[in-house]
Amino acid sequence: MQVLGIDIGGTGIKGAPIDLEKEDYIAPRFRIPTPQPATPEALAQCVQELVDHFNWKGPIGFGFPTVIVNGKAKAYGNMDPSWLNVQIDDLFEQKTGLPCTVINDADAAALAEVKFGAGKNLKGLVAVITVGTGIGSGLFYNGELIPNFEFGRIPWGDKPIEKYAANSVRKEEDLSFEEWAERFNFFLKQVELICTPDHYILGGGISTKMDEFKHLLTTNIPIIAAQTKNHAGLIGAAYATLLNKKLNNF
Repeated sequence: MQVLGIDIGGTGIKGAPIDLEKEDYIAPRFRIPTPQPATPEALAQCVQELVDHFNWKGPIGFGFPTVIVNGKAKAYGNMDPSWLNVQIDDLFEQKTGLPCTVINDADAAALAEVKFGAGKNLKGLVAVITVGTGIGSGLFYNGELIPNFEFGRIPWGDKPIEKYAANSVRKEEDLSFEEWAERFNFFLKQVELICTPDHYILGGGISTKMDEFKHLLTTNIPIIAAQTKNHAGLIGAAYATLLNKKLNNF
């Protein structure tokens, strides 16, 4: 099956046609800037630009940076406040005339990792944690996505914990790996109080430096590095179309 995967971010919108059987792009990735303000109307036009660029005629899967329930934005994250309660899949379908599936962007990236990457054969409760500018997360039980687990939004004082333990904070505050690992340990303990995963998969920029800090982490839960890297968001968004029952007969 071939699907156009689109990863929507606060600064850029990326797209590529994905062959889900080969688990890879079938055309080079294309990126355009996110409009400012990123209103629903402006973003829908960007989606149409991506569709036109690839001359796409099939299903489209989207990763969108906020809480998504049945294709609807239940928050707006870093996007324009006008996104709140927008039925995003309907909006994009009306614009493009093509069947669309929308899920949370962190869930999309995690989905790729569990279906095609380091989590492919893992059973039980698996938490995919992406540590970069913020902390993204995806939670799975026996390979099935449990959507919208935003572990990076766990409160830390009057801020979300990602403002304390993200890789961007390590860089901004010039923390040593020992200092940062103490913070990340605290984050992992909060996750374990909530759900106690059987496995962690660690992604994002920090995952390439695991040799620098893994020995400093005190959790007894196995931690492995993600494998899908920068492809995860697009591949996971494309794969999400297979979870959409209304597309089963497309």
